Amino acid sequence: MPLIHFGNFTVTSQVFHLTPLTYALVNIKPLLPGHVLVIPRRVTPRLSDLSEAEVKDLFLTVQRVGRMVQRVYHASSLNIAIQDGADAGQSVPHVHAHIIPRKKADLDERGGADAIYGMLEGEEGDIGAHLQHRLVGRPKFPRVDEGARLPRSEAEMAEEAQRLALEIEKTQ
Repeated sequence: MPLIHFGNFTVTSQVFHLTPLTYALVNIKPLLPGHVLVIPRRVTPRLSDLSEAEVKDLFLTVQRVGRMVQRVYHASSLNIAIQDGADAGQSVPHVHAHIIPRKKADLDERGGADAIYGMLEGEEGDIGAHLQHRLVGRPKFPRVDEGARLPRSEAEMAEEAQRLALEIEKTQ
């Protein structure tokens, strides 16, 4: 597999699906089990910067990966989100779609189904900070305690990526 970048981060070991224009990867710190990202191969910050072919491939890949994630994680629904620009909460300046499998009452203890939006917007959804922390070993500022939701190791993400690579082949 060629070297794959998400913004300026190398994420090749996290990738489980690759098309000519798009890839899908497991998340370093998933908000819920099965939370994955679908990303154009060309590094560009905004959805409007993508070509028509890239947009088509991105959304067809979101659709296929979404079906697979829903099946594998026994979800009844999905959140699919794009934070398009820094002011929308985008933490890595590279277009990416979050696919988050959902189950009935999965976030009741956090205030209900819509709590996922606050999670995406907040520190726990800051993918860029988690990837940067992995590179430098410690954050620049103290982190808010997030309990048991710790960033995953390279080995954990690679294992999930390998498992999902086999599962995506079963999904049309």
